[in-house]
This record gives sequence, structure tokens and C-alpha cells, in this order.
Amino acid sequence: MPLEVPPNVSIPDRDLTETFVRSSGPGGQKVNKVSSAVQLRFDLAGTTALQERVKARLRALAGRRLTDDGAILIIARNQRTQEGNRREAAARLTDLIRRALVEPKTRKPTKPTRTSRERRLERKAHSRQRKRLRGKVRWDE
Repeated sequence: MPLEVPPNVSIPDRDLTETFVRSSGPGGQKVNKVSSAVQLRFDLAGTTALQERVKARLRALAGRRLTDDGAILIIARNQRTQEGNRREAAARLTDLIRRALVEPKTRKPTKPTRTSRERRLERKAHSRQRKRLRGKVRWDE
């Protein structure tokens, strides 16, 4: 079943790989028998479902989850069940892709107004005068 990301983006199954491994931490009776942790691998370099601009933003957002071969690796082991970890890994990947789909606003450089520059200079002059008056009184003034 393909992964659906809300703004009409569908990630095909061929780009996703799930591997089940033993979870770390304290266990119990079945500690060496159950592989409940999930490693979800998304082939970012090979996918055609996303545009290049979105891929670039996703690479930046992925950080240390990005592997050398251009895949995003998400490890989920917080839940007790394999199914719970699968849902969590899929949700985290969906959230990452959703954040990468948002195009950042371009910054438009602006200049301070003439009035704001004058106000700033007046404040500086006032502060300079106040500090000068704190000093010792000299007789030559």
C-alpha cells in the first residue's frame, strides 16, 4: 500500500523498504525472540514522486537520518508491537515529507525608514548625553 501524504503526493511501494529488527532496551521473557523495531528506508535519490526542489529540502530536513546512498532511514522502536512501530515510522516519514513540501517564503530586503533612522540617532545622542552626565564634574565646563 503506497504512503499517502496529504497535498496529493503518493509515495510508491518500490521506494519504501521495511526491515524488522530486535528492539534495544530491557526485555523480558521474549527479549531474544521478537523483532518489533522497524527500520523504514525511503529511497530519496531514486524516487520520481517528488520534485527536485522538494528532494533538496527533504535532504536538509533529514539530517543524520540521510544515508550515504541517498536514502532516508527511520528507526521506530517506541511501541511494543511491530504494527505500532510500523505506523509510527510511516507517520514520521509522512511528517518529514509534509514539512519538505512547504516552500519557504523568499526574504525581501527592506530599508529602515528615514524617521526610524532619525529616532535611532536621537536615542543614541540621548544615551550618550546621559552617560556623559554620570561622569565626574569638571570645573572647566
